[in-house]
Amino acid sequence: MNENNRAQVLLKIFSPLIAIALALLIGAIFILIAGANPIAAYAALIQQSLFTFFGFGDTLKKMTPLLFTSLGVMIALRGGLFNIGGEGQIYLGALGSTLVGLYVSGLPTFIHIPLALLAGFIFGGIWGLIPGYLKAVRGVNEVIATLLLNYIAVNLISYLVQNPLEEANAPSPYSPLIAESARLPVIFSGGFVHAGILLALIAAIVTWVLLELTPLGYQIMAVGFNPTASRYARIPVKRTMILVMVLAGGLAGLAGASEVMGLKYRLFEQVSPGFGFDAIAIAFLSRGSTIAVVLISLFFGALQSGARAMQSVAGVPVTIVYAIQGLMVLFIAIALAVESWVKFSKPQT
Repeated sequence: MNENNRAQVLLKIFSPLIAIALALLIGAIFILIAGANPIAAYAALIQQSLFTFFGFGDTLKKMTPLLFTSLGVMIALRGGLFNIGGEGQIYLGALGSTLVGLYVSGLPTFIHIPLALLAGFIFGGIWGLIPGYLKAVRGVNEVIATLLLNYIAVNLISYLVQNPLEEANAPSPYSPLIAESARLPVIFSGGFVHAGILLALIAAIVTWVLLELTPLGYQIMAVGFNPTASRYARIPVKRTMILVMVLAGGLAGLAGASEVMGLKYRLFEQVSPGFGFDAIAIAFLSRGSTIAVVLISLFFGALQSGARAMQSVAGVPVTIVYAIQGLMVLFIAIALAVESWVKFSKPQT
C-alpha cells in the first residue's frame, strides 16, 4: 500500500470522527458565547438522551425514521446517485400506510401491519422511481428532480388532510385514526418506543447483506463507480439506477409508515420535521458503512432527544444542536475534498 492509498484509508476511517469532534468543539464555543457551561450542557444532553428511561426511549423513537431514510440515501450514493428526496418519500410512505390503515378493514393484525408497511414502501418507492426514471432514461439531474418532488409531496399531503382525508371537526389538519390492527406494537412505554426501531435495524442488516454479499450489491457499486465501464461489462445501468432509487424511496417510505403506524396513528400535515434532510448528513458521515449509519442515526437521535435537556439544565438554545449537525456536514464535506485531493495527487518519490 503506497502513501496515497494509506492516507485515503485513514481519511475514510477517521474523517467522520474528526467531523463530529470538531462540530462538538465549535458547538462548545457557541455555548460559551451564549453564556452557558458547555460541559454542563453536553453532560445534560448525554444523561437525558442515553441514561434515562424516557430519554433513551425518545432517542430510539427519533432514531427510527432517521435510520430508515439514511439507509435509502446511502444506497443511492452507492449507486452514484444523490437522493435528496427522502423528505417527500417519507410523506408518500406515510400516505400509503394511512390509506391501508383507514380503508382496508377486517384484517387480523399479522396481515394488516405487513400490508400497511408494504404500502408505505411502495408509495415511497414510486416517489423514488420518478427521479430514477428521469435520470436513467431522460438524463434529468436527480438532485433537481428529488428536490422538486419534495415540495409536491408536502403540498399533496397538506391538500389531502385538509380535504378528502380530514377528520371531521378536527381542530387542525389531520386524518382519522388508522385501525388498531394496523398499528405497530409498543415495545416499551418509555418514550413510546414502537416496533419500528426493530424493523429499522432489520432493514440495516438486509441492506448490508444486499450491498456486501450479493451480485446486485456489486452491480450497484459498479454503476456508482463507473457507469460507462459498467455498460461495457453488460451491466444494465439504466435499470440499476431506477432500482436504486426505488429502494431508496421505499426505505424512506417505511420511515413515514413507521411514524404513522407506530407513533401518531393518523396522517398529519407535518409528517416529518426534516428527517429526510438529516438523513443526508447521516449518510455522508457514514462514508458508505451500514454499521456507521446505525451508530450515527443513534447519535443524531440522541442529539435531538437531549436538546431540550440542554436548554432546561444549562440554558442553551435548542438551535445550537441544529448548528452542530450542520457543522458536521460542513466538516465531512471538507474531508471529502481533502480525500479527493489526496487521491489524485501523485506520491512523492
